[in-house]
Amino acid sequence: MKEENQLKRQMKTRHITMLALGGAIGAGLFKGSGEAIDLAGPSVLLAFIFCGLILFMVMTGLGKLVLEDQKQHGLSGLVQPYLGLHTADFIDWLYWSMWMINIIAEAVAAASFLQLWFPNIPAWIFVLILALLTTAINLFSVRLFAETEYWLSWAKISVVIALIIIGIYLVGTQLLDIGFLPTFSQITDHGGFAPHGIQGFINSLLVVIYSYGGSELVAITISEAENPKKAIPKAIRGVMTRITAFYIIPLFLLLIIYPWNQLADPNVSPFVMVFQKIHLPFASDIVNLVIILALFSSINSGIYASSRILYFRMSNNGNAKHKFIALNKNSVPQRAIMFCSGTLYLGVVLSYFLGDKLFGYLAGSLSYTVLLIWLLISLAAFVLAIKQKNLFRKGYLSLAIVSLVLLFLGILITNSIAVTGFTAVLYAIIFLSFYRQHNRKESNL
Repeated sequence: MKEENQLKRQMKTRHITMLALGGAIGAGLFKGSGEAIDLAGPSVLLAFIFCGLILFMVMTGLGKLVLEDQKQHGLSGLVQPYLGLHTADFIDWLYWSMWMINIIAEAVAAASFLQLWFPNIPAWIFVLILALLTTAINLFSVRLFAETEYWLSWAKISVVIALIIIGIYLVGTQLLDIGFLPTFSQITDHGGFAPHGIQGFINSLLVVIYSYGGSELVAITISEAENPKKAIPKAIRGVMTRITAFYIIPLFLLLIIYPWNQLADPNVSPFVMVFQKIHLPFASDIVNLVIILALFSSINSGIYASSRILYFRMSNNGNAKHKFIALNKNSVPQRAIMFCSGTLYLGVVLSYFLGDKLFGYLAGSLSYTVLLIWLLISLAAFVLAIKQKNLFRKGYLSLAIVSLVLLFLGILITNSIAVTGFTAVLYAIIFLSFYRQHNRKESNL
């Protein structure tokens, strides 16, 4: 590929760090936390800690892969030297399909939240607006995308920090009023710490994995970061801190302030309940706005990630003339961006004809996909650790791999047959498409 047709390094370290921060805070926290609490009760804390530890091990392995010199970029470029060409092709298309499914589902979700304010406007109009906005941001330059995500992340972080401050104040007031034991007994007073048993705990893992998905996005920025070997590992190192600060602490405070069965109301975000407790004006509107911003951020990141995967995939296939490799004057793959954002319009049509049932299948399959991507990253990092004879890294990556396999089996047992069947068909198509591409390349030789 010619130098003038390559991606430019325009992302600063602060952009990468905030992108990683924002990736850990999405609608899964503001809205999905209530669903997770409903499934597991207070034991949801263990679910978030357990999955957070796995994510930490996976991301640490990913950081080691990034530090190795690679000729190719994207997730495929990171895993190919260790797992082979077929697995590299599979993980790229797997990650691409994950973001395609995600931006469709989240665009429709964002439209539903916007309709709370504007009930007379059809959902497809909001999806169209979101599609136009995210397309324009991604087409203008990677710097504009990074700046947009930077400030969206700040908005989300500010709300979480506000909840923590208010939560500490409310818990402190409770301690002074009724004492230590009555305050903390709230966690076990309503059916115990795990009211739905191990089944509920396992079911909640699907929601938790979905909430954590997207953290690996920082690896996609390797070709556009000004100093990737410094910025990306720095962002990765803070994963466990972010998980603790933005998930564990807020949930712990929520479960002390309210009985878990009140937080499990699917129609009200737990964040709204806390802000309403201190009589904050327009609490529901503030949280609704933050959820919309979180969804918009996810859609924006999804178009960025999926367009870069298309660019990397076609570049790695050696097709220098492919339309998805073409860059505009701002050094972004414009046709890849247009193609990926076009799926938003497809989502409008599908949701109109098929309704919410389709998106239940799509959202359910995302947890499988996140797990499989984490597993492949861990396997690649494990092979690297073997080559480098690093016993400590081999140890914790082995633990991560075993945990991911067990988690995958647990979700397989508890998930619906329809969602599992849909996901299996999707994986089979992606896996078998490699042979078609390989045969086509050989016939062109």
